[in-house]
Amino acid sequence: MYLGKWYFIAAAGVKESDVQMFRQMDSTVFHLNETSKKTLLLTGAMRMGVHCIMKNWTYTIQSGKDDLTSEGRPELQTLVWSGEWLNCTQCILLQEIERHLDPLETHDTLNRFMLYARDSALLDNKVVKAFQTQTACKNMDRFVHLPQEKELCKLENKV
Repeated sequence: MYLGKWYFIAAAGVKESDVQMFRQMDSTVFHLNETSKKTLLLTGAMRMGVHCIMKNWTYTIQSGKDDLTSEGRPELQTLVWSGEWLNCTQCILLQEIERHLDPLETHDTLNRFMLYARDSALLDNKVVKAFQTQTACKNMDRFVHLPQEKELCKLENKV
């Protein structure tokens, strides 16, 4: 259901630092592949100014858990949510929460939602507005909507 091509549409976070990196992006396209029974590879092509930046993320599916573990970042919890939350069957949401490894620290260092759609052209502003409203109810009032004004970067090396 979640495998295949996705377009990154918007992000919302509790703090400005949760969404700051997305402010430099014009558009991003991702491809999610299953590389083994318990491993997912997310390949992204991000348009930043005139440059295309390619990046890969490897996630491990944990038995008996709802979250994914990001390779090299054990403190990062990634949850995948259905777009039904926004009445969008062609959308998914990723929530990233990064917790301090120090048990004396009680706040999250990262807490954000990211909205993805199967087709960037089909996503209407009602869905983006609903995303912004719903995340604001979760105290995530920092918001970025990618402008998608330039040509999308081409995804290469899809598995």
